[in-house]
Amino acid sequence: MPPVIDAHHSFWDPEARDYPWLKGDLAMLRRRFGPDELAPELTAQRITGTVLAQTLPETGESAALLALGAAVPFVRGVVGWVDLTAPDVAGQAEQLRSGPGGELLAGVRHRVHDEPDPDWLGRADVRRGLLALGEAGLAFDVQVRTRELPAALDACASLPEVTFVLDHLAAPPIASGDLSAWGRALLPLGELPNVAAKLSGLVTEADWHTWSIDDLRHPVELAVDAFGPHRLMLGSDWPTCLLAGGYSDAIDAVRYLLAELPEHEQDEIRGGTAMRVYGLGDPSA
Repeated sequence: MPPVIDAHHSFWDPEARDYPWLKGDLAMLRRRFGPDELAPELTAQRITGTVLAQTLPETGESAALLALGAAVPFVRGVVGWVDLTAPDVAGQAEQLRSGPGGELLAGVRHRVHDEPDPDWLGRADVRRGLLALGEAGLAFDVQVRTRELPAALDACASLPEVTFVLDHLAAPPIASGDLSAWGRALLPLGELPNVAAKLSGLVTEADWHTWSIDDLRHPVELAVDAFGPHRLMLGSDWPTCLLAGGYSDAIDAVRYLLAELPEHEQDEIRGGTAMRVYGLGDPSA
């Protein structure tokens, strides 16, 4: 049976670490979310593995997630964090790999949209760090919005030896009703073979209380046209997706919009792309 991978979810525990971003509208998520709560959702959706994504800009959290992932059968890979501006990016990655669960390290990500400088990805030290990730065989998850997409395009085009993964389709502003600027900025990334994208986080870019599947149709169809099934992957963005519904809502909405694709293309988005991009190994393991 082809693998089915949730390519983006997180775990956190506010009693163990501080999560400064869990405030305002996100304060309702300020509690522990762990493997025991996610496991039944995966079973219900027949998901066979996951990619666990970091939430804090610290290697300590990444090390803890790797160790946790090693003890959770369904976690197949971890996207952690290193300081891309530091001169020892390769050393940081190697330190994570040498710890418990280090073999699960599949990539690194950074909340680029939180940086004051929209051209942060154009900085020389950041480019050096990205190149070090590529040399270490790690993907870079690009967490940007429309404002940062031009810099992301330039970075991805300038570093063809690095694999980039666009988180949450660069957060299309679905609730605003105007996707024109986002779409124009996103399309050129689809022309770069070293860029993949996640169909994740879309329900929380729509109106949390009134969204419908049709609200997600344009972003999903544009992504399929731009990247093709071999560079798209399905993700829940759990537990953040709970702001707009249940786990099944986030997964089923995207699956519904992909239902008219040939089965082998759906298999790519449901798991094949994530297996290749993140090097998740034998799907029967």
